[in-house]
Amino acid sequence: MTDVPDLTEDPPEDGDAVQAAPEAPSEPVLDPQDKTTILQTRVRGALLALPGEFEFGNPVSGIAATDLFNLNTLLGAGIEVEVVRTLNKLRAMWDPNEEWLGYRFERSAQAFPDVRLVRRDEGANDIALGIELKGWWLLAKEGEPSLRYQVTPAACAPHDLVCVVPWHLSDAVAGIPQVIEPWVKSARFAAEFRDWHWQNAKNTVNDTTIDHPAGATPYPKKADLVVAKPRFDADNFGRLPRSHPLMDDFLARSKSHEILGIAVKNWISFLKQHKQNATHDSIAEALQRMLKQQDKRIAPERAQELLSLIRQMGDVLDR
Repeated sequence: MTDVPDLTEDPPEDGDAVQAAPEAPSEPVLDPQDKTTILQTRVRGALLALPGEFEFGNPVSGIAATDLFNLNTLLGAGIEVEVVRTLNKLRAMWDPNEEWLGYRFERSAQAFPDVRLVRRDEGANDIALGIELKGWWLLAKEGEPSLRYQVTPAACAPHDLVCVVPWHLSDAVAGIPQVIEPWVKSARFAAEFRDWHWQNAKNTVNDTTIDHPAGATPYPKKADLVVAKPRFDADNFGRLPRSHPLMDDFLARSKSHEILGIAVKNWISFLKQHKQNATHDSIAEALQRMLKQQDKRIAPERAQELLSLIRQMGDVLDR
C-alpha cells in the first residue's frame, strides 16, 4: 500500500506568525447622560446648520484669475472668524436651557484646538470643549482641503471636534462667500484613524512608526509638544483627506455641489484651463471637451447653456 504524504504544514514558529492588522478605530461612545456629551451633540447640530446661518458681510470681487486657486490663503482666516461668530449667534441651539451661561466660542489661530468654548467671567478660564476648525475653498486646484492634522490623540479631549467648512463665492469667481455642509468628527477619533491608516492601510515598505510626544494633555499651552511625527515621509503625514475612507463621502458630496448650476469638480477643471496665456476661444474649446469627457449625461442643449455661462465667467476673469 502506497504511503500518503502528509500535506499538512507545521505551525509557524512564534517569530514567523503573521499578525493581522488591527481594526480601524471608530468614533468614541460617550456617556449620553453626560452634560458635556449633550453639549457636544448640540454643537455638532449647530455646525451642520451653518449653511443656513452663515453671513459674510462684504462681497468679493476683482480677484485675479491667477489668485483664484489661492483664495483660501487670502480669505480663509476671515471665513473661520465668521464661523465662530455664527456659532455664538446660534447659542439657542447648543445651550437651549442656559446651562452654559458665560461660555462663548473664541478663536486663537496658534492654539490647539483653535476654537474653544470658554468661560472667562470672574477670573475663570474654564474650557468646555474645543473645535479644530479648517475652512476649505472649494475651487482650490487640489480638489481637497489643505488640512494637515498632526496632533497626537492624547492632546484631544473626549468631547473635542475637528471640523472642515467648505465655502465658495456666490458667483463662483466673485460675490458673497457662502458655506455648505461641513465635515464634523471627533478630534481624537480623527487622530487615531490617521495613525491607523498610516501604519496599516498604506501600501509601503518604509518605516511607518509614529513617535508621539510624552506627557501630552488636552488644551496644551503654546510651548507644549503635541505634534506626532512619523519616522519617514513626514511631509505627507496628517493629510486627513488621504486617510481613506475617512473623508471620501464628504469630498465626493462637496465636489458634486453646484455653483451657478455647475458642479464644483467642473469649475476646478475649467479654472485649471484658464492659464494667463489662454485665449477666450481656447478656454471655451477646453470647456466643451471637458463637458463631453466628464459629463456625458448632460444634454446638448444644457451643455450650450453652460458654455454660455462659462463665457460670461471668462469675461469676469479677463477683466
